[in-house]
Amino acid sequence: MQPHPGSGSGGAKKPGRRTRTIVAVAGALLLIGGGGIAYAAFGDRDDPARPAAGAGGHKKKDDGGKSGKEEGGSAPDGPGAEKVPADPAAGLAFHRPEPEVKSITSVKGSWIAGKTFVKPGLNSIVGHDADRGTVSWTLSLPGQICASSLHQSADGKAAILFEAAKRTGPRYFQPCTEVGVVDLASGKLLWRTSVTSATGGDAKVVFAEVTQSGSTVAAGGLNGGAAFDLNSGKVRWKPKASADGCHDRGYAGGPALVAVRQCGRVGEPQVTVQGLDPKDGRPLFTYKMPETVKYASVVSTKPLVVAADVGDTAGSSGFSDLFSVDERGGLRARIPAARDAYEAKCRVTEVENCKKIVVGNGRVYLPTAARESSSGFQDTNEIVSFDLATGKPTSDRTEAGARHLLLPMRMDGGNLIAYKTAAYDTGGQVISIDGGTFRQTVLMKNPGDKESSDRERSFTADGDEMRFADGRLFLSGSLISEHTYGDRTLILGYRTG
Repeated sequence: MQPHPGSGSGGAKKPGRRTRTIVAVAGALLLIGGGGIAYAAFGDRDDPARPAAGAGGHKKKDDGGKSGKEEGGSAPDGPGAEKVPADPAAGLAFHRPEPEVKSITSVKGSWIAGKTFVKPGLNSIVGHDADRGTVSWTLSLPGQICASSLHQSADGKAAILFEAAKRTGPRYFQPCTEVGVVDLASGKLLWRTSVTSATGGDAKVVFAEVTQSGSTVAAGGLNGGAAFDLNSGKVRWKPKASADGCHDRGYAGGPALVAVRQCGRVGEPQVTVQGLDPKDGRPLFTYKMPETVKYASVVSTKPLVVAADVGDTAGSSGFSDLFSVDERGGLRARIPAARDAYEAKCRVTEVENCKKIVVGNGRVYLPTAARESSSGFQDTNEIVSFDLATGKPTSDRTEAGARHLLLPMRMDGGNLIAYKTAAYDTGGQVISIDGGTFRQTVLMKNPGDKESSDRERSFTADGDEMRFADGRLFLSGSLISEHTYGDRTLILGYRTG
């Protein structure tokens, strides 16, 4: 459930070339006709209206990234598994260029499976040796991948959505109808299937998102949701007609399976969040969102944390409030997120797509919005947290230091793994933040020469993907487009030692 941010700009906040090009090509959204599936261009996270004041009751000071608590115990979620290297200096293990395409194309998804880094390409998924970048395997697909699960099973299986045929001009479009599961170790497509709607005749259901929890794969879209057995592909449930106009908009997975459900009119829906039994889709509990909420995103399924824009007050972050919900569907706490006070983002039309926000230790960790550091015209920020039981800010606070932003990636036991963005003359870093003391430990320092930092900074925090494990860091794109100048990078791989 914890999405991983790509690197930001550090220093002056300018959009990377990937952002500029795709925004120019795409405009805003390409709404795919018939199925109603929207592919979004990378958003530019620059916002001149961001506040410089503290957020959520946390006090700010610029201490060069050395902050932490004077006293602290052990983290509630236990010790982490990531090892601190003797030398955190990292080198570029490999890089791969973007393939040439004629239209905006999704390459969404990336996984680390042992010593293999897996990334979608053009009508394919490719497994790369994590240390050398050589191709370990290639899985050819009949069409382009259009969505993928953030998760993988314990035995290395991941769910994907893809198109049934290759794109052709002039529209370069195929509906996203096929569901499958890939073995990340061997590169085999274990199964492929599609479903028809209960009211749509023989037409295949078009999906927009896919996730997995335990042995269940769940796919959702504007036409409703369906679920499949992870191992066999057997349908567990599919879209059903509803007299009250209700349908599952999408799902979030991981340790639990959660559905976001919409009822009523499109412009004024009633949104509910349901915990589901993964085997049959039976609701275990229901939480009704405020009436002015049109969409909801799931930050974490266990514990359940939901992000939503209440009354169109969110600004560019996509959410104005966080809702902490218990296992019976009761509200534990509602945490207000002041307009654009945080770097975290949630794409409102997708259920499982919040970035730079992480849940662990009974808390939600958020990066504050970029602000001018005490040294002058250089950005910095900090990571803070809120208690999920009370909704109140905690004493957790750690600084990025001047010219850098600090962005949560994922939990490592009770420790928070964060990415410190590259600046024009320094590389990015991977940081482990102790969940008890909130002190920082450097796990990786990337090369700081201008060519290296420019390449690293071309990946944007809001649109691209980041994966870190066992001293290896991978930055990769999620959308690619036609370009007329220079080579653009699809994958950057770093390693220590």
